[in-house]
Amino acid sequence: MKPYGSDTEGEEQETPLLRRGNKDKVQRAPACCSSRYTLALLSFYGFFVVYSLRVNLSVAMVGMLNNTHQASTNHSGSVCPAAGSPAERKYNSTAHVYNWDSETQGWILGSFFYGYILTQIPGGYLAGRFGPKWLMGFGILGTVVFTLLTPVAADLGACYLIAVRVLEGIGEGVTFPAMYTMWAAWAPPLERSRLLTVTYIGAQMGTVIALPLSGEICFYLDWTYIFYIFGAFGLLWFVLWAFLAFDSPNTHPWISERERLYITRSLENELSTSAGHIPWRAIVTSSALWAIVVAHFSYNWTFYTLLTLLPTYMNNVLGFSIQQNGLLSALPYIGCAVSAIVSGQIADYLRETCLYRTVTVRKSFSIIGMTGPAVFLVAAGFTGCNYTLAVTFLTLSCAFGGVSASGFNINHLDIAPSYAGILLGITNTFATIPGMVGPVIARALTTNNTIEEWQTVFYIAASINLFGAIVYTMLGRGNVQPWAVHTAYSHGD
Repeated sequence: MKPYGSDTEGEEQETPLLRRGNKDKVQRAPACCSSRYTLALLSFYGFFVVYSLRVNLSVAMVGMLNNTHQASTNHSGSVCPAAGSPAERKYNSTAHVYNWDSETQGWILGSFFYGYILTQIPGGYLAGRFGPKWLMGFGILGTVVFTLLTPVAADLGACYLIAVRVLEGIGEGVTFPAMYTMWAAWAPPLERSRLLTVTYIGAQMGTVIALPLSGEICFYLDWTYIFYIFGAFGLLWFVLWAFLAFDSPNTHPWISERERLYITRSLENELSTSAGHIPWRAIVTSSALWAIVVAHFSYNWTFYTLLTLLPTYMNNVLGFSIQQNGLLSALPYIGCAVSAIVSGQIADYLRETCLYRTVTVRKSFSIIGMTGPAVFLVAAGFTGCNYTLAVTFLTLSCAFGGVSASGFNINHLDIAPSYAGILLGITNTFATIPGMVGPVIARALTTNNTIEEWQTVFYIAASINLFGAIVYTMLGRGNVQPWAVHTAYSHGD
């Protein structure tokens, strides 16, 4: 057997964890009605809330602006002629509207990420130190409270709205590091892709449902109800999370003994024996970590560009009404959710049944999940006013992006399961920067909302995506790094 801890791809063991002979074999626990899949469903709902609260402002912004009347009734403010028969204006009949220019809109849409970036690394540290359950629970609860205050803040002025969005970001910033810390204790190595993609598609479904539902709410009620309704969903999640989620299998009062042993035994040789010690120097100098940092940053540039500005593009360029806008803006994320589910199943099948090395699977899925979005995003910029092609290419761009859920996104747990929350905090800190500056740069480049201006935005996002794919392919690793565990062992799957 080759020595443990090497960074070379060829030095990962060939035998998966669950196939090591009768002496060390771990008996698999059924997935149906299991505690780990209950946690997956709770985390799915949690990230549904997280992303619905994050993206609903994108659609609400269309209804909050004073200049939307002309654009949504006769579409004379859009580049393309009206797509379909414009509906009679029924939304915004009672709520206030505001005269915010494109620069102010960019700052409002990006302000969430200024708070989000502050709690990434602290979130990973605090989750490891005090447990992830309540950190994640109160983080999302805080976001819910500030979401409910959004209409009041908007009435007070753009600066107050920006401040509230920053505070929402601070609350949400701990969610991903906390959840990765929890999965480090709950996810058997050969089920990681499946379990984490369930969590991941919660974020996609939050986007998928929030965008069209926000459009309908804005149309028939007014934009303020968007924040009240989704805030109520968040309060319900907190109640369920408080009673049904637990930090680890050993603290779960209702888990079966078979499942508890299955999880703990499959992880016993991966987790650090000195959890109180964090090898900061080794972490920040790890090329395996920086490969994920670059990939995460690059992917998020495209993701956040679409997440925050797709409704604006649909309205100002393609001329879709607010009802059409929400539904069509959601289509790309339906594609993303479907591809994430399928890729998770395929990734674990390749690793467990076909015995592909983890590093091969992670790199392959990352290449597909980053080059695909780049190609179709550029293609979307050249469709002109062909509505069908534009929506198709944007949907394909996001659908290919979903494949990366089983690529670099999960790689934190492969290289350092004991410190997955901290690693996620580090990579997500850098990956939040695109959310902060992307909308501001994009709105600065699209002041006239011409197709050529939007092509430039798409070119920039695609180029950054391709750069990230190249760096991750060169530096990515799939085995537990030597600094992440204090025993001479690697799961090597």
